[in-house]
Amino acid sequence: MTREPRDAPQFYLTAPSPCPYLPDRQERKVFTHLIGGRAVGLNDQLTLSGFRRSQTIAYRPACERCRACVSVRVKVDDFRLSRSFRRVIEQNRDLISTVGRPEPTSEQYSLFRRYLDARHGEGGMADMTVLDYSMMIEDSHVESRLVEYRAPDGERGGETALAAACLTDLLADGLSMVYSFYAPEETQRSLGTYMILDHIERARRLGLPHVYLGYWVQGSQKMAYKERFLPQERLTMSGWERVE
Repeated sequence: MTREPRDAPQFYLTAPSPCPYLPDRQERKVFTHLIGGRAVGLNDQLTLSGFRRSQTIAYRPACERCRACVSVRVKVDDFRLSRSFRRVIEQNRDLISTVGRPEPTSEQYSLFRRYLDARHGEGGMADMTVLDYSMMIEDSHVESRLVEYRAPDGERGGETALAAACLTDLLADGLSMVYSFYAPEETQRSLGTYMILDHIERARRLGLPHVYLGYWVQGSQKMAYKERFLPQERLTMSGWERVE
């Protein structure tokens, strides 16, 4: 008789719920817990299999009749800046970025709240409280960092204001952008795009081959921006396949 190791991960399946990306569809997820000494290695392995992390949970879609959610990762060494990407970098030359431990602050939550209200007012995260936000940032058993991006604030005598932030996991083969948010009124900066470009450059400096962007969902306008970061790999039934 074969016995599973006592510390082997246990997987669970959620009940069906409305899909947040495509209308008139139901989603289900398979998930497991990322806790204890095995969390770091397990997170690496599961990310390679298309899982994403949320706090101490690793999950991936397990919908019965839909395969629209596709894991995407950017090929760092082969990525080249387009003209539009260069403009985005130039528009954000004045930003000051810092990398620190995932520690929540009231300033972060204020920006997070503005972002949700403007961009995802009816989404599943719309009702998140300051306690919920704190748990999202600091409840982790894996190697995580919080990258903050600050812009000069002329009304505050040379001080800076938080313009964007990204919770990022450090994996054996790349950086995983767990969740990012930014000042919704700063539309000219294209801050969402800039954070991805910045993470690609950070991964390059660290010698890491990939930046994981989560799920690309064909037919979802909210996820269409991920198509722009080429070359990339998308996880299919046959493994990771390159897209130019």
